[in-house]
Amino acid sequence: MTFNEEWAGLVSAAKERQPVGTRINQLEPGTESGSNHDLVVTQDDLGVVGHEAFRLHNELQKRADIAGANSDKHGTGSTAQAAKELSDRNLTMGAELLTTVSVWDSQVRTVRQMCAHISNHLDYSKKSAAENDRAIEAALKHRNGTAVSVSEISKYVK
Repeated sequence: MTFNEEWAGLVSAAKERQPVGTRINQLEPGTESGSNHDLVVTQDDLGVVGHEAFRLHNELQKRADIAGANSDKHGTGSTAQAAKELSDRNLTMGAELLTTVSVWDSQVRTVRQMCAHISNHLDYSKKSAAENDRAIEAALKHRNGTAVSVSEISKYVK
C-alpha cells in the first residue's frame, strides 16, 4: 500500500468518525444560508450566559478567597497566618503554603476577571444588537412611517 492510499484511507475513516453537527466556520458544500447549519443565538441565550458568568464571579468572590479568609486586624488571612507561623518555626512548608495561597489567589482573580469580561461583553452585545435592530427598522420605513416594499429592498441587495 502506498502512502497516498494509506493517507486516503485514514482521511476517510476520520470523516466517518466525525459527528454530524453544526460547522460555524463554513457552510457545507451545496447548502444554502437558511439551512440547519447556521449559528443562531437569541437574546435570551445571551442573557442566560451573561447572568451565569455574573453569578460565578460573585460566588468566586465569596467562596474562593482563601487569602483573605478569617482575616486578623491587619488584614492577613488565616492561611497566611498559618504560613507565617510555620515559617517562624523553621518549617519550609510555611513558605510553600504562602506560595500556594499566592498562586491560588492569582488564578481566582484571573477567572473572576474573565467572568466579568464575559458578562459585560454579553450585556454590551445585547444592547448593541437592539440598537442595530432599531436602526435597521428605522431605515426600512418611509418618511410617513410605512414599510419599504420588498421590491425596493431587493434593489439594495443586487
